Amino acid sequence: MITLQIGILGAARIAPAALTRPARHVHGVEVAAVAARDPERARAFAHKHHIGRTVATYEQLVTDPEIDAVYNPLPNGLHGHWTKAAIAAGKHVLCEKPFTADADEARDVARAAAGTGLVVMEAFHYRYHPLAARLEQIVTGGELGTIGRIDIQFSAPLAKRGDIRYRLDLAGGAQMDMGCYTVSLLRLLAGREPRVVKAKAKLSSPGVDRAMRADYELPGGGTARTRCSMFSSSLLAMHATVIGENGELRVFNPFAPQFFHRLTVRANGVRRVEHLTREPTYNFQLRAFADAIGGGTPVLTPPEDAIKNMAVIDDIYRAAGLEPRRPSAA
Repeated sequence: MITLQIGILGAARIAPAALTRPARHVHGVEVAAVAARDPERARAFAHKHHIGRTVATYEQLVTDPEIDAVYNPLPNGLHGHWTKAAIAAGKHVLCEKPFTADADEARDVARAAAGTGLVVMEAFHYRYHPLAARLEQIVTGGELGTIGRIDIQFSAPLAKRGDIRYRLDLAGGAQMDMGCYTVSLLRLLAGREPRVVKAKAKLSSPGVDRAMRADYELPGGGTARTRCSMFSSSLLAMHATVIGENGELRVFNPFAPQFFHRLTVRANGVRRVEHLTREPTYNFQLRAFADAIGGGTPVLTPPEDAIKNMAVIDDIYRAAGLEPRRPSAA
């Protein structure tokens, strides 16, 4: 079997959970190299996670002839630049969410990928877990009847001083971090694109949201709300509720169900609770990436989907009186 050789751009904290550990459980995948701006950090990361070699620069990694695919967990504002660089070098790309800084940059990446035959995939790992498919099946399958209301919240404390997720120049903000998940899940459950009606941000510094609430109109009727925060009175919340004419669905922790999740459905006078596999979302994601490269299996989160997700996020920022994020200087 030919082994897919993956290189990592940056010694990011998310990389072990998202790639190096899943690679031990997905056949035909090897994490072959890592590049970081700090060579010592790269060497320490490679040693700790049993990666064969380090590469001096991001540019050298994306052009390395021994690398087949690139995992891009860089700060949000750098996603687009280095994803396009990898595409130009003929590499497949698994890019962390959010895919780019804004919708225009997502369109640029999509144009760069078009016609290349390369797999370019946004790393919304929860979408590849069976729980996400089950939620979509219940909501869009008609069991709840016509949907009147969807509420989604994802909040977790992130108070570390100087964290890149609070930096405007790196396209930071709560809506870009946890909030991109809420938009993705809303779009999945709504079945079509929601329209942002209003939004309200709480700021950590000028232009940077530490919390965001957005309200929507749903296609064909109904309303929705998403809430997210990195630091607010809502310290920890990970849930979604869908209310239809025939009943309702509630799910706890749709975004990282491997730790624990609970799906409760009340419809037509009957209540049931479902639990799906606790296998990590990241295993499913890496398997889907490898299958797309090796067998042409379509991915659930291609650049075209990322454009739509980023367009909603841009609209949320505008509705909150803020500017959409912008790409960073590479």
